[in-house]
Amino acid sequence: MALTITSILLFLATVGLLYILPIILILMSKKTIASEKLGWVLAIWFISWFAWIFYLIFAPIQDKNTLKH
Repeated sequence: MALTITSILLFLATVGLLYILPIILILMSKKTIASEKLGWVLAIWFISWFAWIFYLIFAPIQDKNTLKH
């Protein structure tokens, strides 16, 4: 069974989508503000998917109401 170019590209596209999916979901989320989103995205980029799990558990870090005095 030989691998074809199409199957390799499909595999790479799937892996790429799964890699950027948490980043897209964080950027679209209304749970956090812009500076927190940047922190979470950088954490996912440099640490890995463990940061995505922590985001789901702990976000938002700061209450939105305390930021709007």
